[in-house]
Amino acid sequence: MNLSRRFSIQQSTRGANVQQHVFSAPQSWQQRLNAQLMLLAFCVITLAVLFSSPVFANQLPDYADLVEEQSAAVVRITALAPVTPASAQAPDSFSQRDDIPELFKRYFDQMPNQPGTPRRGNGFGSGFIVSDDGYVVTNAHVVDGAETIRVSLHDKREFDATLIGADERTDVALLKIDAENLPQVELGDSDEIRVGQWVLAIGSPFGFEYTATQGIVSAVSRHLRGDSYVPFIQTDAAVNPGNSGGPLFDAEGRVIGVNSQIYTRSGGFMGLSFAIPVNVVKDITDQLKSQGYASYGWLGVMIQDLDAALAESFGLDRPSGALVAQVTDDSPAQDAGLQSGDIILTFAGKTVEKSSDLPSLVGATRPGKTANIEIVRMGERLTVPVTIRELDPQGQLQKTNTKKSTAPSLLGLQTEKLSADELAQLNIDNGVRARNVERDGPAAKAGIQAGDIIVSINQIDADSPTQLDSIVQELPRDQSLPVLVLRNSAPQFIAMTIPKA
Repeated sequence: MNLSRRFSIQQSTRGANVQQHVFSAPQSWQQRLNAQLMLLAFCVITLAVLFSSPVFANQLPDYADLVEEQSAAVVRITALAPVTPASAQAPDSFSQRDDIPELFKRYFDQMPNQPGTPRRGNGFGSGFIVSDDGYVVTNAHVVDGAETIRVSLHDKREFDATLIGADERTDVALLKIDAENLPQVELGDSDEIRVGQWVLAIGSPFGFEYTATQGIVSAVSRHLRGDSYVPFIQTDAAVNPGNSGGPLFDAEGRVIGVNSQIYTRSGGFMGLSFAIPVNVVKDITDQLKSQGYASYGWLGVMIQDLDAALAESFGLDRPSGALVAQVTDDSPAQDAGLQSGDIILTFAGKTVEKSSDLPSLVGATRPGKTANIEIVRMGERLTVPVTIRELDPQGQLQKTNTKKSTAPSLLGLQTEKLSADELAQLNIDNGVRARNVERDGPAAKAGIQAGDIIVSINQIDADSPTQLDSIVQELPRDQSLPVLVLRNSAPQFIAMTIPKA
């Protein structure tokens, strides 16, 4: 083959034949070198253009400076619980628990945990400093039941902390240490979070201090079972036990959330982490600082989601909004004229896409404020003003400087009396409705849910919240008791144990 032969293609342009040479075999080493240099220059320019584009520039963030700058404001929380009675200890060791990774079991094997030996319980978590005079934010469950709370700083200083207040509904707690000129974080705006943006978590998983993990925002406004007042941020940043209460940063170093929960079947990280939005944290900590507890707005409706069939029956083109199943007597909703069958589309100008959106919107509304609610009633759109009242102000869980909490009841729940009409609709003679089931309380551990009707406990009829409390006071402790509940109009028995303490 003649190497000097030229290859060409024919291209038709506006009827004219144009011959274009696409390759010529080089005839000398100078020509070959020039061709290679041109190819190399082309590759360099192409790569420079690609990696300078926003798409590639945002793929691999460098968090080294952020971690170095912000770690000083992240703290480790040690919660010291009262001495555990010998009779309350389980005979098995920590190393026999399935939720502890094999890597760490050997460390627990070295800890004294013999039956009959009293031992002080320690809880560990994370937190972050929000003011230079020593206010610290963490999770309520990190300091729950603590007799002494100790805060460890990045510079190895340690302080005993005072619990200013804790709110179990949002799992937010505010501490105060006696120090000045402390480093502090910058709080961002969680309403501006976008799915897919990069985030960074710093905390003390399994006690390993100042551990940084990165990920992206997987979803926003996640409503978890039992946490209707928090629209969680879901991320895939690795969060494990000990990260609770630690900050979730955006790429600019601003705190956008507080790491609170994980979804797990093993006790460790499985790719689903949930953080409390910082805007919720700001509101709650302001209330804890000013009054020692958090108050919530109350509307007074029982709601449910709409499916396609229900939406069609109500004349909607798609299932959206919160369907009012029942209006509570003597409630703001009743005063405003809301009715069963109304579909709430917006609350205070914010869209209610599904029923789980409404509680957090109402809860964040200050008692006494009037909000406009857009509803659909009999196919007609209406705007109804409603004045929000405070949710169970008498039963509000509070934690103050005394470091003691007033639980809703020995069962760990609050109840409300049923009206005669409600009893007739449910076709029962007696019962009380469960409200605000306290996490980790006896009722929650038994499986009782908010909205359940408690008909009897230990075969004693429950007629009112006061009478139920009287019954509970006389019930035996540390033994299984039958509780008859009505859930979705279906009766069932649930076994529940009330602990001695």
